[in-house]
Amino acid sequence: MVAQFVKPLGDALQDKVYLGGALLTAVGYVLYSEVQRLNAAHTTGQETEQSLTATVRRLEDELRRLNQVLRPRATQGALQAEIQQALEAGGDVQLTAMGFTGETFVTMVNSFLYHLNTDPARRVHLRVLVPDFTEEIDVPGQAGAAGKVSDAPRFREHLRHMVVEHERSLKAHIGRMAGRGKGTLTVEFRVLHMSPLRKLYFINSGVVYEGLYKLDLRPNPDSDAVPRPDTSEGDLLDIIGGSRLDRWSLDSGEQDRKNLAHCREFFETLWRGARELAPATLPPSRPDAP
Repeated sequence: MVAQFVKPLGDALQDKVYLGGALLTAVGYVLYSEVQRLNAAHTTGQETEQSLTATVRRLEDELRRLNQVLRPRATQGALQAEIQQALEAGGDVQLTAMGFTGETFVTMVNSFLYHLNTDPARRVHLRVLVPDFTEEIDVPGQAGAAGKVSDAPRFREHLRHMVVEHERSLKAHIGRMAGRGKGTLTVEFRVLHMSPLRKLYFINSGVVYEGLYKLDLRPNPDSDAVPRPDTSEGDLLDIIGGSRLDRWSLDSGEQDRKNLAHCREFFETLWRGARELAPATLPPSRPDAP
């Protein structure tokens, strides 16, 4: 049996000679040495495997880091395509947005809802969170001579009217979808006293697009209507949408999942504290209107 594992010993025993005590001692030594070598090789193999595993993990971490740095920015076109795909797929579709007035979200969803295929089993749930423009707010607002920002009441009322119109346009699809066998639709707008510097678009529970708004200082047509001692004429601090978006999803790695969870927690916290959108009122007429 020993000869099967240790080649030199096998060669010595091939003629089946009688083994004396000295030879048995030599056999024991050779066998012991071979077992030690095999044990050492096994230990080295384990260490090598552990080292390779650690190296692979470091490389994976570095690739993920580089992917976050070099990953291409998502585009609004990609967001539109993904929302359209979710709506056309049917089933239970949940679309959620947080933004300035909700215009970007409402415009694309309006078009997709209008052209949906027949699917009575489709259930679409829309939630939109926007600032409460019934309360004074500095951003958006008007900039003073020294760069100080204050409330712009007429502009704020104009924004509130826009939000109400967006809600109305989405809710108009409720009866249309049901009457044409395209499914059911629920629409909920909520408002919160906040400055809209961050935008979020959730598609079901697995994807979020995140972006930041930009500030835009431009002439204010209502500056003469609301005279203030600390404001310079024609400075309106508006907010415009940036083109850069980040996309986080459940199927794109651990860091994406963490970012998605953070965005979801952020939004749901604000949503729980928000209020229902107040009924619409007509925007005020300008002083020079007939």
